[in-house]
Amino acid sequence: MQVEQSATAPVMEQPVVDTEGMTEVAPGDALLPALLPDIGSGMISDDAEAARLEATRSEEVGGLLAAIRRLENIVEEETTALATGQKVDFDDFSARKSRSMLEFVRLMRARMHLGGETEITEEIQRLREKLERNRSLLEMHYDAVREVATIIVRAIKEAESDGTYTGRAARDGK
Repeated sequence: MQVEQSATAPVMEQPVVDTEGMTEVAPGDALLPALLPDIGSGMISDDAEAARLEATRSEEVGGLLAAIRRLENIVEEETTALATGQKVDFDDFSARKSRSMLEFVRLMRARMHLGGETEITEEIQRLREKLERNRSLLEMHYDAVREVATIIVRAIKEAESDGTYTGRAARDGK
């Protein structure tokens, strides 16, 4: 079985024409493609590029600030509820804080270069202060719950016991 050479060779029936010099180019002498600027779009100046970069940076800063403020609002809402004695749905607050914190961490990792922005630094400091107040109130609430639980456990033990197996010191409160 013999394969014809013409079947495997590239076929170029029509000559390639160089429109620049209007000369005909032989099929084996193909020209390299040239990248020409798109005249319709114009060249981007350094000022335009700087403005575009500044706009992008401004959007990044705005997005990060919005995430920080959302987290601040959730923490402040929980702190207010704890401080005023309102009923607190800890599961709801915990889920909301976790989602918001995850969003904040992801944005910070993606935009580490924004860490030096004064406005972001101030917002993070304000968030840190609110988180510390929230932690303090949560700790106080937890301590109160633990103390009440201890009192209840002691009362249950005393109610179930008739004193038979406890020593005199336990009955005297020592």
